[in-house]
Amino acid sequence: MPSIPRANGTGPAAGSHAADGPRRDRALTRTRPRSLAGQLFAVQVVIVALVVTGCAVLAYVNAGDRAEDAARDRVVAAATAVADSDTVVRAAASADPSRTLEPYAERVTADAGVDFVTIMDTHGIRWTHPDKSRIGEHFLGHIAPALRGRTFTETYTGTLGPSVRVVTPVMSGGRVVALVSIGIKVDTISREVRAQLTVLVLVALAALAVGGLGTYVANRRLRRHTHGMAATELSRMYDYHQATLHAVREGLILLDADRRVALCNDAARDLLSLGEQDVVGRFVDALGLPASLTGALLASEPRLDEVHLTSERVVVVNTSPVRGGERRGTVVTLRDRTDLQALTGELDSVRGFAEALRSQAHESSNRLHTVVSLIELGRADEAVEFATSELELAQALTDRVVAAVGEPVLAALLLGKAAEAHERGVELTVTEDSRIDDGVLPPALAARDLVTVLGNLMDNAIDAAIEGAARGGSRPSVTVRARAEEDELLLRVTDSGRGVDPAAIEEVFRRGWTTKSEGHGLGLALVEQAARRAGGTVALDRAPGGGARFTVRLPLRQEAPA
Repeated sequence: MPSIPRANGTGPAAGSHAADGPRRDRALTRTRPRSLAGQLFAVQVVIVALVVTGCAVLAYVNAGDRAEDAARDRVVAAATAVADSDTVVRAAASADPSRTLEPYAERVTADAGVDFVTIMDTHGIRWTHPDKSRIGEHFLGHIAPALRGRTFTETYTGTLGPSVRVVTPVMSGGRVVALVSIGIKVDTISREVRAQLTVLVLVALAALAVGGLGTYVANRRLRRHTHGMAATELSRMYDYHQATLHAVREGLILLDADRRVALCNDAARDLLSLGEQDVVGRFVDALGLPASLTGALLASEPRLDEVHLTSERVVVVNTSPVRGGERRGTVVTLRDRTDLQALTGELDSVRGFAEALRSQAHESSNRLHTVVSLIELGRADEAVEFATSELELAQALTDRVVAAVGEPVLAALLLGKAAEAHERGVELTVTEDSRIDDGVLPPALAARDLVTVLGNLMDNAIDAAIEGAARGGSRPSVTVRARAEEDELLLRVTDSGRGVDPAAIEEVFRRGWTTKSEGHGLGLALVEQAARRAGGTVALDRAPGGGARFTVRLPLRQEAPA
């Protein structure tokens, strides 16, 4: 009966499935490419091994050549000394030279560290030899150059085997009376070289070990910095990195530990108006950014959703330090809030209008109840007079604004602010000489910028007038002058408040300056930014009545490009 695998996983089928997991893991391990650090380590170890081996081979060959040269020098020096010896000259003239020269040759052999000293007559018959049985035999080798009075060296295979030898003449009375040959066997030279080779191999192995250790340490550090990724992974990550930087719509700036720009994407260049200038490697405080924004980028603590103004935009700044055991830099992200800020201002204006309308509706309801009550009391004439007097005041202001300002956006803004001012107990007046015809404003002068400029100035003026009246001043009032004069648009807002300290005039348009509670200080900075974006100016001085007077001048004609 066939066996059935049990459900607890102990049968053959379960075993085969259980083995599939490790096999798959091993397959994935085999197919994963070697890390960049591992590849560099292998290459560097091979290079170090080849260099050390090559140096060892060259050193061995050089040691062999030097050992042979040293042997030649030693036998030449010994042979020359023997040939100049008086003992050899006298023995050569005696009847039995071997009796005197054989002990002498043995002493020289031992003292000079050579393998043989052979002294012979001019016919090549040996008088001395390490093997005494060879004395009297003919010398194996060349003697002709020595018979002519010249010392020479050669490598020759004699009775003792291959040797490096020298043959030199023994001179007496200007003629050759004997010959001296001294040599060192090639085996002896090879033994000396082999002794040096042992030391050389030990030095090579030590160099290889030191080189391998240094390579291991360097590549371990590289592995830590590359997170063990392979070269293909790093290349792919770099490609994604570059594509992301150019595709992301948020501004991104990376600062190093010295507050120099390490990276700046295209969106950040646009938001900060950096243009095409090369900013990488430059310090943050050398980019020409506003002081408040520069301070935020240089701060060591994180910044979260801070609003800052550049020359043309409102940006939201977030900073986060990069830490890895030590401070390595800062990541800065920038979001464009220019349009959002303008829409927020417009929304605040709409909310103000709605609140004013609600208040007016409440007041109208009260007035309507009053009129109805007068009629019920039989005082119809007084009811008509009460109703028409209120309508005349409201209609007079509306007629003045509509007649003076033909631009619909400005007219609507003035009417809305007038209603808000009336609700808050502020007398808002539009000067008699105000005049802006419809169609006068150029297309380049955005209506949104006009709302930003005039709306913020009127809001500040209303608040300042109310604050001044609360501190014992005169009745709160705001005067607005809006006039198109030749080639420029003049907007002037004057309040009855306390005015601005002359020492603080330079700081008024800086982000964060305010006389109000915490959370303000952006309106006047936005006014100055919008005016500058339109090519105009904003000025502040003291009104004749003591309040503040803001004057905005905007060009109505764009300069033709040169």
